[in-house]
Amino acid sequence: MKKILLGAFVTLALGAFSSVALIQSGALDFAADAPHSETVTGLITWAREQSIRRAAADLVPPSDLSDPDRVRRGAGNYEAMCAQCHLVPGVSNSELRQGLYPAPPNLLEVANAANADARRFWIIKHGIKASGMPAWSKSGMEDGPIWDLVAFVKVLPGLSPEAYKSQVAASDGHHHDAPTEHTPLADVKPKSANVDAHKGHTHKH
Repeated sequence: MKKILLGAFVTLALGAFSSVALIQSGALDFAADAPHSETVTGLITWAREQSIRRAAADLVPPSDLSDPDRVRRGAGNYEAMCAQCHLVPGVSNSELRQGLYPAPPNLLEVANAANADARRFWIIKHGIKASGMPAWSKSGMEDGPIWDLVAFVKVLPGLSPEAYKSQVAASDGHHHDAPTEHTPLADVKPKSANVDAHKGHTHKH
């Protein structure tokens, strides 16, 4: 029995030492254009999904997520905060999205996860570590506007490009219940997430 325990201890110690040596060597590639192996991707995905599932389990979505006013209010925030990464109807990719790893979810696809609305609320509010997904609550976005955004994302897969533009035009623009005044990064922004709808870049697309 002692030999078995000693063997197990030595194996664990060697594994820990090898891991430390690998990290210290700098051999692990953290470049966004060098994807993880399938094993590492699987482990990260498993850990992430278990964390989100547990965190969102007790969240109860509002009963009025289908309210047209909620959807309308969420449209403006989606255009300003989400479109470049998560796409809009009629746009299959964006310059920003192409450079992100892991790739942001395509929200034009219908959600198939259980408790999808609560999951989306939690993700929008708290973000996802090392993924490029911000915790929007840190910039002052409160629960009401987050649920509005969830309401809009819920109907997004069924919108045509024209319907999407109409929803954004009818919205109140980019707004949320921030405790301090929101200052936009630019006074004028593109109306769509099309990769060609921006100026000032000198590289070719």
